Amino acid sequence: MKLVCSQAELSASLQLVSRAVATRPTHPVLANVLLTADAGTGRLSLTGFDLSLGIQTSLPAAVETSGAITLPAKMFGEIVSRLATDSPISLSCPEGEEQLELTNLSGSYRMRGMPADDYPDLPLAQSGTPIRFHAEALVKGLRATLFASSPDENKQLLTGVHLRLDGEGLECAATDGHRLAVQRLSHAVEAAGPDQDASGGDGEDFAVTVPARSLRELERILSGRGSQEPLSLFCERGQVVVLSADQVLTSRSLDGTYPNYRQLIPPSFQRRIVLDRRAFIAGLERVAVLADQHNNVVKISADPAAGTATIRADAQDVGSGSESLAATIEGEEIEIAFNVRYLLDGLKAMGSDQVVLQCNAPTTPAVLSPVGADEAFTYLVMPVQIRTS
Repeated sequence: MKLVCSQAELSASLQLVSRAVATRPTHPVLANVLLTADAGTGRLSLTGFDLSLGIQTSLPAAVETSGAITLPAKMFGEIVSRLATDSPISLSCPEGEEQLELTNLSGSYRMRGMPADDYPDLPLAQSGTPIRFHAEALVKGLRATLFASSPDENKQLLTGVHLRLDGEGLECAATDGHRLAVQRLSHAVEAAGPDQDASGGDGEDFAVTVPARSLRELERILSGRGSQEPLSLFCERGQVVVLSADQVLTSRSLDGTYPNYRQLIPPSFQRRIVLDRRAFIAGLERVAVLADQHNNVVKISADPAAGTATIRADAQDVGSGSESLAATIEGEEIEIAFNVRYLLDGLKAMGSDQVVLQCNAPTTPAVLSPVGADEAFTYLVMPVQIRTS
């Protein structure tokens, strides 16, 4: 392998694929990144793969000799990132050897790698008809739901985001058992051809649950790309493959039947509290200073007669605090308690000026949703039981 490429492009590509390199590899080669140079296409491909998440990208290069090698991702990335940015990088590895020489205006380095044949193949299942997503819409759905997935590996299915396609569009959903975020997107899928439908061409609804870690990386990739071209998603045999411009992301899917989250959302509500979203966030953040000292619980009281909602936190042996906000209230007065961090997460995922908090009783699920801007977003939060004794 022998080539010349841009320092900036190589460094950016290494940062991207290194996010899929195993931090605690079960085999030494999984701590490496795979480099594959192709003289025919004039490109250098980089791959990181931890057997669950895989990321592959490519960059233009003046390839004199094709070849492949794996190199320690951390060391290689740190060296490249520190080299002179105004000088191209030359990479050279004689055929049959496992040592690469790197040359730049800054200096010359030698790194010992491992054979490319030792690197596991990236699952690139691309059979069947792909689902073509508009990247901007998918990013919106992921940002609205990823935060609500569970970090608890014992609840494996809940550590992912559920993606469901039907004739009306895409629905993204995530829950950790305490809160639920659902984003409905009616224009997420590229218009299907005459012999296809929006669910991928077979006339049936499509659903898959993908680990949140993989989707965070996908959201990062899509947010940073300049292309407006739709991305292609393939799903088969427990693998999800996403193709986006010069980048590929592969991930295992999560086995099991995702909870029927729609049945958790109450069909109607007896109380509606409309608030200014930014004022609500600011009030919660100030009161959270005290709530964080104890159990993260804040109490929200609605007074229809006064047209105010009061946020209060009581931290035992520390102090208490309250904030009063103007509100439009329908229904009788109520006091209901929540984990303040759950409320803030949901409110920050919305983009509207106003939000509505709907509830029936202090012990039943409450729903937050935007007013006007995007009524297709639903955020359900389970209240915290208030002890009266």
